[in-house]
Amino acid sequence: MFLDHEGKKVRFYEDLIHNKVVVVNMMYTACTSICPANTASLLQVQKALGDRVGRDIHFVSLSLLPELDPPAALRAYMQRYGIGPGWTFLTGARAHMEKVRRKLGFYDTDPDADADVFRHTGMLSIGNDRIERWCMMPALSATHQIVRSIEEMA
Repeated sequence: MFLDHEGKKVRFYEDLIHNKVVVVNMMYTACTSICPANTASLLQVQKALGDRVGRDIHFVSLSLLPELDPPAALRAYMQRYGIGPGWTFLTGARAHMEKVRRKLGFYDTDPDADADVFRHTGMLSIGNDRIERWCMMPALSATHQIVRSIEEMA
């Protein structure tokens, strides 16, 4: 069980992934390295997709430091960046966050690098659960490239 940015309990797969086209990334609100640039990139993608976000396509951001990112911190982050509807931010027990992170492929094969949250990469996992198709790409790819990858999944 996870908590979204509103403090509502959600089930990751059943509520956010099942039968949906999703764009998933990892972040934490105090990040000063890659997260702000990734968020800005995804905001451009959200704008390019317009009202499809929240209807046909869903964005999900999971905290890498859930103990420091309660729902209020996630809401403040969303407000700071002007993030609109259709984009869910999640926090929860570290064990649950780690399980999802690894299952989605957000990990480094070097255990030391993987254990260092401050060395995280800026990747997106884009998927369509209905057809069981997933891909990963850099969050800092050109907006049109990310949009094209999402549309190919939809």
